[in-house]
Amino acid sequence: MSHDVVDALVSPTKHLAVLSKMEVNRLLDDSRGSAYRLYRNCSLAVLNSGDQSDDTHEVLNRFAKFKVSVVSQERGIKLKLVNAPASAFVDGKMIQGINEQLFSVLRDVVYINDAILDNPKFDLTDCEMTTDAVFHIMRNADVLHPKTGPQLIVCWGGHSISRLEYDYTKSVGYELGLRGMDICTGCGPGAMKGPMKGAALSHAKQRNQEGQYLGITEPGIIAAESPNPIVNELVIMPDIEKRLEAFVRTGHGIVVFPGGVGTAEEILYILGILLHPDNADIPFPLVFTAPATSKDYFNQIDEFIGATLGPKAQALYEIVVDDPQRVAQLMSDGMQKVRDFRKANSDAYYFNWMLKIDRDFQKPFEPTHENMRNLNLHKDQESHKLAAALRRMFSGIVAGNVKEEGLKAIKEHGNFEITGDADIMQRMDKMLASFVDQKRMKIEATSYEPCYTLIK
Repeated sequence: MSHDVVDALVSPTKHLAVLSKMEVNRLLDDSRGSAYRLYRNCSLAVLNSGDQSDDTHEVLNRFAKFKVSVVSQERGIKLKLVNAPASAFVDGKMIQGINEQLFSVLRDVVYINDAILDNPKFDLTDCEMTTDAVFHIMRNADVLHPKTGPQLIVCWGGHSISRLEYDYTKSVGYELGLRGMDICTGCGPGAMKGPMKGAALSHAKQRNQEGQYLGITEPGIIAAESPNPIVNELVIMPDIEKRLEAFVRTGHGIVVFPGGVGTAEEILYILGILLHPDNADIPFPLVFTAPATSKDYFNQIDEFIGATLGPKAQALYEIVVDDPQRVAQLMSDGMQKVRDFRKANSDAYYFNWMLKIDRDFQKPFEPTHENMRNLNLHKDQESHKLAAALRRMFSGIVAGNVKEEGLKAIKEHGNFEITGDADIMQRMDKMLASFVDQKRMKIEATSYEPCYTLIK
């Protein structure tokens, strides 16, 4: 891919096309203030769509001279880009999808800082208010579709997967799309792109022109996992915890493909929530699936879950090997159960208000060396509490692998030290070693150096 750069003045084609003078002034102020670095890095990630690197430092260094600024004019705003990736343009004109995603970044970063983080009405230490904040961000992005029934399938899985695994995710997405289901992913490459690509083909066959390809990301990960070009609705949440909550509140079922530590984090998040006693009766279809050559991946995950969270957690999902039709049929059947439950309980189809999410799953976890050392990774606690601690551990490893702050912390202070129950540590060591052997940690897997040390 070319690393050429261009300068350009870009007008919005979808988001923020019609603004009042007050809104323009607020955008001007916020885009220059403390949120600028965040806004600039997220904008660069969108413009760099299709790049093969998942090294945040490398991407930011490569385009160190990139600048973006909001320009006010009578009819609204434009964005002035300096030293932007030339790959975002064709014959001097920005690609339409990238234009939409670029203005989504401005919309979300400004709204989140202005209306959520700096708003005293939102107490983000309160569970219900945090959920309300997630709802407001999603509604402001106009991605909640109240006139459609349950049909949004969240697909999780690794950005660094084999070609065979990628093709399998496309096949599953294709079968889901044939049955009228939409796709939501973390918006990046690999298992986040494949299901969308497959569904786009089947939606075209079914003459479904309203297909939703929702990408939900957050600032810490977007540079390593730039939005793929099929995403037609992009939302940037303020942190990983609100991103995960947005997935499970907006989606109606989850399909998990093979991945690495990020996928393990997502699995532990949803299992921890579904294990909460208050959620025992809420239908939430959950399927782990892989091609036959990768079946050992989920066998190992299943073994780890059984040993740490127990058979009750294992009963919450079904493992399907090499059968995309079966996956889609399970999700289709699950959608009917979700519909019936939401209707019986007067809960919205477009946002799962009834799901109980504890503070343990909402509080942003800062992966410092001290916090990673102090994780409670012992079995003498409720299973959903242990799932929350394990989720944080995997989140820290993700940060150490690809996030800017995590990479910096590892460089300055060495590996994260992780300690806990001897059996958990032993099983963790085996599973993480297999992720490394299978090249699931990073795209540049041949040069992977662990950012963690397990103390057994």
